[in-house]
Amino acid sequence: MPRRRTLSDEQLLAMVLALIQAEGPDAATFAAVAKASGLSGSTLVQRFATKAAMLRAALLYAWDRLDAETARLAGTVPKTPEGAIALLVGLSQDYGDNAAAYGEGLLVLREDFRDPVLRARGAAWGTALTAAIARCFGSATAPETIARLMLSQWQGSLIWCGFSAEGPVAVHVETELQCFLAAIKP
Repeated sequence: MPRRRTLSDEQLLAMVLALIQAEGPDAATFAAVAKASGLSGSTLVQRFATKAAMLRAALLYAWDRLDAETARLAGTVPKTPEGAIALLVGLSQDYGDNAAAYGEGLLVLREDFRDPVLRARGAAWGTALTAAIARCFGSATAPETIARLMLSQWQGSLIWCGFSAEGPVAVHVETELQCFLAAIKP
């Protein structure tokens, strides 16, 4: 008879993801996860087989969470340009006052680029997010183009915020996206 799992897959993946976010993807070894979770290394090998499979599972879990949060926010914001800003500000909330956390996330993004399964998840999220933003510009000419430009502005504002590191990230993002809207209005 198989033993009962002491940690659900979701709990374990959340622990692996927390370790990745705190110390980078290279720190997510079976030994480190065993120490953090209280499970044995052999148990982790039975669940994931390889470190790469464990990393992929944790990052797919992160994509699942991001997909759900994106859908939730997209369903609650008004379908207006200001709603597009609210959606992107909402997706920026996790950084709080720590713009450097975005930079740390770039190490995780590197893993997403390297793995074709994770890269496909990123592309799918980008398509869904572009569509959600485009719906906020539905009456504009070329709403998909505006959405892609706004998403580029959003990501750029996160990077530049990392250099200035002044105040809450969401405030910086909102200010930059308001400037973007002012620039594209006829």
